[in-house]
Formats: sequence, structure tokens, C-alpha cells
Amino acid sequence: MNVNDLLAETYGRLPELVRSAVDGLSAEQLRQPPAPGANPVGWLVWHLTRIQDHHVADLLGEEQVWVSGDWAPRFGLKADPDDTGYGHGPEEIAAVRPEGPTALVGYFTAVADRTRRFLAGLTTADLDRVVDETWDPPVTLGVRLLSVVDDDLQHAGQAAYVRGLILR
Repeated sequence: MNVNDLLAETYGRLPELVRSAVDGLSAEQLRQPPAPGANPVGWLVWHLTRIQDHHVADLLGEEQVWVSGDWAPRFGLKADPDDTGYGHGPEEIAAVRPEGPTALVGYFTAVADRTRRFLAGLTTADLDRVVDETWDPPVTLGVRLLSVVDDDLQHAGQAAYVRGLILR
């Protein structure tokens, strides 16, 4: 298996995880935290998508899908390229109000399609390129891509768990 196939397989698992986490939930259920101050399904899926959008857009030197598309109003938000959910407190979490599963899946699909095209063109040598020198050791493209998919998979699992709590 080459690196493109490996990355495509790993990132390719996310769309079904996202769909299964939100499918059939109402807008209210997507916004319902499992406990006071906890992250609801809608916020978790929005956040994992924002992280992938933010980081991959940066790697490509392109504008984020969040900013270039009409997604933000469908979540009750402004198209702020720096708002990824990182560091959100309870009030900011509650402000993320997806209009329904279609908005979450649609935004994720747009981001995942761009990521898939990016991954298809990578070479093994590309993965060693330093993309962030503010860390010690500096972050390579390969490490950044693993960090994004790791974060996304964890949040998708959390969303599935919260979904189960809501539907009980």
C-alpha cells in the first residue's frame, strides 16, 4: 500500500462516521448537550469539520470552505476563518446551531472532497516538508495530516457516543 492509499483509506472512513452520527437527528437533538456544559453532536461534527477545513486550507494556501461558501449562516455563525471551536466555552458551544443534519453532512462533504483531492496528489517526499516551525520539533506535512485525522476520528467517536445518549 502506498502513502496515498493509506491516507485516502484513513480519511475515507470519516464520511460514514459523520453521517451515522447525525442521520435522523433533529436540529434540537443536534444542539442538545448530554450534560450541562458538554459538547452536543452538532458542535462535535462542526468542530471536526472546521479543524480539517482550517488545516487543509492552510496546507494548500487556499481559502477555507467555511469562508468561501455559504455554510456559516446555516450554523447561525459568521464566516470567521479563525473560529474552529478550539477553546470554546459553554456559551460559544451553544452558539453553534446547525439547521439540521444536511448542513453538517454538506459542509463536511465539501471539506472532505477537497481533502481527498489534496491527498491524491501527495508524494512520499511531500510528507517530510515542514509546515509549522513554531513547534519543537517542527511539524511536517505528514505529522499535520495525522494530527488532523486523529482529531477528527476522536470527535466522530464522541459524536456517536453522544448520539447514543440522546436517543436512549
